[in-house]
Amino acid sequence: MSRKKIVRSAVSLVLMTCFYMGAADPLCAATRPGERTVTDQAGRSVVVPVQVKKIHGTSPVATILIYTLCPDLLAGWNNELRPGEREFIPEPYRSLPNLGGWFGKTTGSMEELMKARPDIIVSAGFHGDADKELAERIQAQVNIPVVMSDGSLDGLEKAYRFLGDLTGRQKQAAILADYCRDTLSRIDTAMKGLPDDRHTRIYYAEGAAGLETEPAGSAHTDLLSRVGGRNVAQVPSRGGIGMTPVSMEQVLAWNPDALLVWNRSQGGAYDTIMTDPLWAQLQAIKKRRVYEIPAAPFNWFDRPPSVNRLIGLVWLSRLLHPEKFNCDIKAEVQRFCKLFYHIELTDAQVKALLERAGGA
Repeated sequence: MSRKKIVRSAVSLVLMTCFYMGAADPLCAATRPGERTVTDQAGRSVVVPVQVKKIHGTSPVATILIYTLCPDLLAGWNNELRPGEREFIPEPYRSLPNLGGWFGKTTGSMEELMKARPDIIVSAGFHGDADKELAERIQAQVNIPVVMSDGSLDGLEKAYRFLGDLTGRQKQAAILADYCRDTLSRIDTAMKGLPDDRHTRIYYAEGAAGLETEPAGSAHTDLLSRVGGRNVAQVPSRGGIGMTPVSMEQVLAWNPDALLVWNRSQGGAYDTIMTDPLWAQLQAIKKRRVYEIPAAPFNWFDRPPSVNRLIGLVWLSRLLHPEKFNCDIKAEVQRFCKLFYHIELTDAQVKALLERAGGA
């Protein structure tokens, strides 16, 4: 047999295999009508539908990104929404099912996921080898394409543009991307050159007693350095789980200028801190610089570390250094919630949100 005939036979064999295998082989699937190959933000080639009609996120980081961009495509949440979250999420999105996910100790419900049958799954966050391996494992397990996008604050602009192209929502993606870019630029410009001795020393009070926290360098406190804050906690890291236990004696020794406290909807310690005689010894209490972190509908500071932190940056910048960054916080919150959460907040709702967070 001639070399030309051998090549022709080999090509025919590949085409026949693709025809019979269908979606079983990604290389073959890429040639099928209604599909295309994309390069995700981790550099992986993934075969996805040309028209994406339903999406699930592997974690709240991804799910919030999807919800803010295209809520009508969201397949479900990663956990049951708390009452404080449901209040700020309009129907029909607040009634979407809990499909679980792949984050922390949580495992996605295969049965519920297969019932929802999303066209793609989005993983947002880090792009290390372990994250890529998890994406590949999920994809093989559920036979649904897994696409990775950036989840960092500085990566939000590109993440929205990427997801906009993926879903065909380029116009809305551009609006959100521009907001992310412009807001980060405003804050970075305002805080540029702030002397070290003017950084606010902060203790982050987590847990029901306020005696759990995060060290400097933790992903849970990475907003602080950006807004002219300094984390006083000198404790070992517990990694992604976080919440390192500390003693009251340690907190008293650190004697922070201000406290950031878990929200009441998370079981935070604001009331305890404001009434306990031990806490009253702190400079932060004496100066009444104790701020409960808003959570409308998602925590503004760290959990989850998605785009919800962007309004947290605006809030903290104004709160800690109004001489450097001042704004109409009520208008900022209303604009953000309308753009990203698809809800128009009343003045009364904003006032309630900020009542224990520095006020409007």
